Amino acid sequence: MNDLNIPGTQSTPCVTALREQGLLTMAGDSYPENSFEFFRDVIAWIETFLRDDTGPLRLELRLVYMNTSSVKAMMDIFDLLEEAHTQGRPVQVDWLYDPRNERVLDLADEFREDCTFPFRIAPDGH
Repeated sequence: MNDLNIPGTQSTPCVTALREQGLLTMAGDSYPENSFEFFRDVIAWIETFLRDDTGPLRLELRLVYMNTSSVKAMMDIFDLLEEAHTQGRPVQVDWLYDPRNERVLDLADEFREDCTFPFRIAPDGH
């Protein structure tokens, strides 16, 4: 299983997935023309990690804006984490946001309501 490194663009977030650390990071805006296509590799990486690795998985998110189809893809990701969590797998999300952007805080809060795994929302320190 390889690490994942997808450079960010104006309309897609920078994505880094490090297997050894059990860490997936996403930062930036997410309004790709085809969200399903963009997130396909990310979702496949998470599925493979959860299937082949036994360590914990942490998502660190610094997302600024997400269109509707990106929100749907993120829901699919959180569903994978929720399923892993119910099977006793240690997973968590740390969503760091710009305190001046209340819309992102509200979005993160909405996601957290549907999750039983550890889901921390905090102002971004950098």
